[in-house]
Amino acid sequence: MDIRALRIGGSFEITPRQFPDDRGVFLESFRGDRLAEAIGHRLDIIQTNVSVSSRGTIRGVHFADLPPSQAKYVTALSGSFIDFAIDIRVGSPTFGHWDSVLLDTVDRRAIYLAEGLGHAICSLQDDSTVMYLCSATYDPVCEHAINPLDPDLGLALPEGLTPVLSVKDAAAPLLSEAAAMGLLPRYDECVSYYAALTSRA
Repeated sequence: MDIRALRIGGSFEITPRQFPDDRGVFLESFRGDRLAEAIGHRLDIIQTNVSVSSRGTIRGVHFADLPPSQAKYVTALSGSFIDFAIDIRVGSPTFGHWDSVLLDTVDRRAIYLAEGLGHAICSLQDDSTVMYLCSATYDPVCEHAINPLDPDLGLALPEGLTPVLSVKDAAAPLLSEAAAMGLLPRYDECVSYYAALTSRA
């Protein structure tokens, strides 16, 4: 598989090698050893999630308090998504910027997002299914959201797509508001946390 660093530090695009034959196709969708070479430590998978979404559904921008926050390894099981990695770490040189990966069942890519990054997905087809491998369990007390339609973020959504948001995400603060509320992780604290994970590897 090919692992490529994205523009947001701590995020990677993973493209597996596929082996098709007359029966179908085989691929390694996750390799902990290969990912560890890129991120500096093994991803300890504690929880897996699956979500099914109609076209236009946007889930996010979600993030969790650090520590432990929640690293994610995400791939599509059916349909297609745009997956966004958003830098919400106050003090980061790329704060407020984002990068994205197309997740589908053609190239069968995955995306890895380190703890402290914001995450959002946008479904491009009805009944699209995505799977998340997570480094920590979901804790509603520690979970937060930023409105994905924040114009300052400017997430690139396909033309003609009507966004469908949950009530919670639609009511979520803008990035600047979340920063003023003290909800966002700090870049220096994230870097220290990553270093601690690497030292335990």
